[in-house]
Amino acid sequence: MGLWQRIKRVFRAGTGAALDKIENPELVLQQTIRDMRDRVPELNNSVAQVMATERLLQKNQENLEKQVVDLDSKIKASVKMGRDDIATAYIGQLQQAQLDLERTSAQLELASSASKNALKARDNYVLNMKKKSAEAMQLISAAKQAKLQEQLAQTMDSFNIGDDASTFNEMREKIERRVAAAEAKLQLGTSSVDNQMADIEREAMDIQLQDKLLSYKQQMGLLGEAKPVGQIEAGSETTEAEVVEPAIHNEDEETGRAA
Repeated sequence: MGLWQRIKRVFRAGTGAALDKIENPELVLQQTIRDMRDRVPELNNSVAQVMATERLLQKNQENLEKQVVDLDSKIKASVKMGRDDIATAYIGQLQQAQLDLERTSAQLELASSASKNALKARDNYVLNMKKKSAEAMQLISAAKQAKLQEQLAQTMDSFNIGDDASTFNEMREKIERRVAAAEAKLQLGTSSVDNQMADIEREAMDIQLQDKLLSYKQQMGLLGEAKPVGQIEAGSETTEAEVVEPAIHNEDEETGRAA
């Protein structure tokens, strides 16, 4: 193989590879569909011209048929009137009209066949165009799906699951440490001395309020007269132990809260 042939082959190979890269199948198919649709008006014009020729020949045939009938009548009238010279002239015209009628009839037959074939070809083209358009739309949809899959594959290739997993674990550990620290601070806050002292102060306030309430009841005579502890009669319902017990009970509750 000569050097020039090898250079041509390399050039064609490189050009073909470059075209393959820049060629968009979706755009090419869409343009093909547009080109096929653009040919339909041209086909319609061609079919219309063939059909127009057929219509024109039909009219010529009808006119020649009328002319033949008219000339035949004129010949008969001339013969009847004894004008052989005029009848002879009409016979010459009749013969020419009959030849024209035969030729026109033959042409009309060919034109009718051509018109039918053109119309059939146009219909076949439109049907084939619709079929090709449907196939092209399916190919375009497949091309879009393939493009989407390619983009997804590239995304998955660039996705490093190991690095991201370690990042997730690291962030999870940081969040768990912050949650644990917050819970520990909350626990320390609830068990601090200040909170215990606040509880004692609230309990002392409750005791004072109960003492005030008891004092008001005594003043109002709702509890009877207060008697010394030694003068409480034996068998009485209110004993020294019953009088002292509420105070001891309150002290025990206060000591328990302080603990």
